[in-house]
Amino acid sequence: MNYNVVALLVLGVLVMPSSAWPDWFDRARDFVSQAWQGADDMYQAYNDMREANYIGSDKYFHARGNYDAAQRGPGGAWVAEVISNAREGWQGASGRGAEDTRADQEANEWGRSGGDPNIFRPEGLPDRY
Repeated sequence: MNYNVVALLVLGVLVMPSSAWPDWFDRARDFVSQAWQGADDMYQAYNDMREANYIGSDKYFHARGNYDAAQRGPGGAWVAEVISNAREGWQGASGRGAEDTRADQEANEWGRSGGDPNIFRPEGLPDRY
C-alpha cells in the first residue's frame, strides 16, 4: 500500500469545502459527534451518582444520563442504549436480581424516550444533581 497516496487522499478530504462532502459523510460525522457527547453525558451521570452516594437515587441517575445523551440526537440515544445494556448485562451477570435490572432498564428507556428524569428523583437529593 502506498501511504503517500492515502495521505494525499485524507488531506484532500480535510481541505475539501464541506459543501463538496457527500450527505452521508455529514450524517456520519454528526452521529459520531452525538455518540461521543452522549457517552460523556452518561459518564457525567455515573460520576454524579457515585459522588452523591444517595440512597434511592440510582434510577434518577440512570434516567438522567440516558435523557441527556438522547437529547444529543440519534447518536447519543444509540450510545446511551449500548452503554445501558452493557452495564445492566454486566451487573445482571454479577448476581444482582433480575427485578433490579428490569427497573434500571425501565428508567434507562424512560430517559432515552424523553421522559423527565425527575420522576425518579428521591426527596432530599441535593439540587446540584
